[in-house]
Amino acid sequence: MKNMAATETQGRSLDVASLDSRHWLGVVAALVSAAVHLLLGVRLAPSGLGISFILAGLGFLGGIALVVIGIRRRLVCAVGVPFTLSQILLWYYVNFAAGPKSFPADVGTLGAVDKAAQLILLAVLVALLR
Repeated sequence: MKNMAATETQGRSLDVASLDSRHWLGVVAALVSAAVHLLLGVRLAPSGLGISFILAGLGFLGGIALVVIGIRRRLVCAVGVPFTLSQILLWYYVNFAAGPKSFPADVGTLGAVDKAAQLILLAVLVALLR
């Protein structure tokens, strides 16, 4: 019992008191994008594309965890900008620039939800960095 108490005091805990409405909007947007990526990843596993979706989803979840715990939030936001922007650009390239679909007619529900969440997340990240 004594060792458990020592571990709890030495470990990190949630730091939600210092999060403002922008942080929470970013958390929700990242959760939406993570859920879409994990869903698609499971559907497409074990292909390389499926694995890349799972890794992207885990990346969003990792960023959320770091922000909520309060570990280097500014750095997480700074890394989140190119991570999220690359998700948007890769999605456009794979689906439209190099694919048979036409934009915006063939976006699809999951694509629209995910990209809307990512655009919101990108705006939040930039606002938090300013």
